[in-house]
Amino acid sequence: MYEYKFVRVELSSFRRRPKEDYQAIVNQHAEEGWRLVQIFAPSTGGDGMANYFELIFEKPKAG
Repeated sequence: MYEYKFVRVELSSFRRRPKEDYQAIVNQHAEEGWRLVQIFAPSTGGDGMANYFELIFEKPKAG
């Protein structure tokens, strides 16, 4: 069995760049035993671009 964690990374409205350092987020979660399995971009906004993406992590359930 696995447990999953979803981390939302907001994108700036003008340049569509991540507001946070997503590489640091991935490295931090890896140190905690999480493995990045997917990056999910949701439906687009009115301008045709996503407002955020989600990093999806997994790790084996304890116990």
